[in-house]
Amino acid sequence: MMHLIQQKLKSPKSQYNSFGKYHYRSCEDIVEALKPILPEFKAYLILSDEVVAVGERVYVKATASILVKGIVIGMATGYAREAVDRKGMDDSQITGATSSYARKYALNGLLAIDDTKDADTDDHAAKKEEPQKTDTQNEDKPWYNDFESHKAAMIAKIASGEATQNDIVNNLRKTFKVSNRVADQIRELR
Repeated sequence: MMHLIQQKLKSPKSQYNSFGKYHYRSCEDIVEALKPILPEFKAYLILSDEVVAVGERVYVKATASILVKGIVIGMATGYAREAVDRKGMDDSQITGATSSYARKYALNGLLAIDDTKDADTDDHAAKKEEPQKTDTQNEDKPWYNDFESHKAAMIAKIASGEATQNDIVNNLRKTFKVSNRVADQIRELR
């Protein structure tokens, strides 16, 4: 029955990140797409979280389960690490964003949703057709030097699943020259 639910589910990337200029799907998008399908199978979804400490780090372990008549027919877990400190967010907001991120990846596993860019998507085709930038074209770009002021927003996007660290670096490089040091700092964000 899980394979039928997975086949029927359509959860497009309907959210848009104007900073990074890309589309994404949120945990809420997946749940809303799933809700109308579950009654057809007399099934229901349960999402739960557990806070897990590993050393000095805190992770949220999210579990997504689909049940029929009280019997689990599918279950998956996802983990996300809480940031130690995040400017502009209180502790409950940090935990909430981390929970949403972990739940999204538990749902991705449960429902066989692939969040990578597939070779046959429009995004991939557009990138394939773009000519490679030469060093001369890159010299016309200004250097990116706003890392510290954008850092909190970047962390929030990573924690919510809107972007990966590499997505952020690649999107910045469309407009700016990004030093290897800054690119490495972005890739280390959690």
